[in-house]
Amino acid sequence: MKKIIEEVFQAEQKADGFLKQARERAAEIRRQADKEAAAMIADAEQKARDTVQTIVEDAKKQAERIRQERLKEVDLLKDAMFSGKAEIIDALVDDICRMVLTTDTERDGD
Repeated sequence: MKKIIEEVFQAEQKADGFLKQARERAAEIRRQADKEAAAMIADAEQKARDTVQTIVEDAKKQAERIRQERLKEVDLLKDAMFSGKAEIIDALVDDICRMVLTTDTERDGD
């Protein structure tokens, strides 16, 4: 009977040892999985930041290109609007300058 009890006790100790090893291994696997998951998340976050940065830079370039196109269009429209009217514009500027520089009494006397 004593021998059976000792064998049962040894079997329990052996089982406890296996369980302890299994728990330690499970904990190690869990730590490794957490570490790998954190690395994957960090990598994904960096890729997302890089993608956003690229999109922002592309958008800025496109906005600047559109701005330059619009400025060019405005310059062409301005040139078309004022072409052949330089003499009229100069005369108007001269009249405005004369009005500004002339006192009220000089204008009333004209």
